[in-house]
Amino acid sequence: MRFSTASAILGLPLLAAADVPEYQAQFKNYLGQAQGFLGKITSKIPHPNKHDPVAAAEAKAGSLNMDTLALSNWKDTLYAPVKLGSTTPEEWWVLITGGNKTCFGHCDKIEAAFNETAGKWAVTPGSPHTALLNCENQPVLCNAWSAPVGAIWIFEVLPEPAPVNIWTKRFNMTTTTADDIVALQKEGYKSSAKLHDGFFHPFNGPLAKYGLGTPIGWILWVFNLLPSWAFMILVSLFSRTMMTNRMNQPEGGRRPPAAGQAVPRG
Repeated sequence: MRFSTASAILGLPLLAAADVPEYQAQFKNYLGQAQGFLGKITSKIPHPNKHDPVAAAEAKAGSLNMDTLALSNWKDTLYAPVKLGSTTPEEWWVLITGGNKTCFGHCDKIEAAFNETAGKWAVTPGSPHTALLNCENQPVLCNAWSAPVGAIWIFEVLPEPAPVNIWTKRFNMTTTTADDIVALQKEGYKSSAKLHDGFFHPFNGPLAKYGLGTPIGWILWVFNLLPSWAFMILVSLFSRTMMTNRMNQPEGGRRPPAAGQAVPRG
């Protein structure tokens, strides 16, 4: 169960208000309070992210020359090869993969194809950088990006603070081969991949702009732990509270007059 769309809809009025000059100071005040509150909450939640820096270093130093993205290193990793003042973006191909819980065991074939592709590119000058994001090990980051397994995200990274273009392409997880991925890169990915301009864009999106990407990732991860029946109970309780408040309002929406106050005429 995913709540990314609902969260985006709920957050739109707040982010729209942030662009109104009259509300900017008030919004920044509320934003600081929200970030502090969310930070306290997430600090008390058991950390679900698993990252083995030794294994990641071995993968980087090995024949694949592949990075492993984690909540703690993804931004530094993507910016690492970017040269100051460069006008040519560094191209990263990142496979969104998973395990039995997130991918139901169907990611093995596409991951093998991506690894084979990375091996070919590692010995070919001018080829893109490659990295893996495993949603089984990094659920908060995957939720923060709203990234589906079985997709390749292609990052065009320029020096900060330049915007970062991201192109996304879903693949068939049971039939994709290394030749398919290599062909996409040779023929030009922009003709078949989709330009990411959504709410959850990790660089250019509104959540990233206001520093809310990671806190939202934590919140969505917690919601995803709830079984559907628990979520329905919460919705039911909220609905009953709203109905009770509405029924307790006087007829016509008027409040009863205070003591000593004349009753308004109809």
